[in-house]
Amino acid sequence: MAGESAGLPIPGETSILIGGALAGSGELELPLVWVIAAAGAIIGDNIGYLFGRHFLRRVITGSGRFAHRMERSVERSEVYFRRHGGKTVFFGRWLPVLRVTAAWMAGASHMEWRRFAVFNALGGIGWAITISSLGYVAGKSADSVVGVLGILALMIVLLAVFSHWWLRRLGRSGSAEELEPRGP
Repeated sequence: MAGESAGLPIPGETSILIGGALAGSGELELPLVWVIAAAGAIIGDNIGYLFGRHFLRRVITGSGRFAHRMERSVERSEVYFRRHGGKTVFFGRWLPVLRVTAAWMAGASHMEWRRFAVFNALGGIGWAITISSLGYVAGKSADSVVGVLGILALMIVLLAVFSHWWLRRLGRSGSAEELEPRGP
């Protein structure tokens, strides 16, 4: 989770869903999944914030043909993060692209770290609880869902076999009737 939040292409959300599902099936304790997922999210976003603050800003505003435009974009980003940074960091946790970039941009925009840390912690905890709880519910109901899906799949297979048999039978009887000569 920390790796995904810091910006690495790792399926962190998937691991939290799986952790929740394992808790639902009795393999793990749900509060433990919450704590580990929230800690990973918070730590990872802090790494992303530091990356944005110390490296991304330099990369974005470096020298080159577009340096002046990029500097203006960063200035606009600073204004945005002064006004909406807390909401962006908090709600961005639930949106796949913002999950990573919000921390980077908060750091690059020099959002005050204490403010970032509060919204990051609240978002990380809320996100960890909601996503792992979804996995937990799926894990709890997996047996019944698998049972129902298995019965439905069997019924579909049987219906397909029966339909195939019936259509072939109709095809044979229909073509045989067409070949028989009809009377005057």
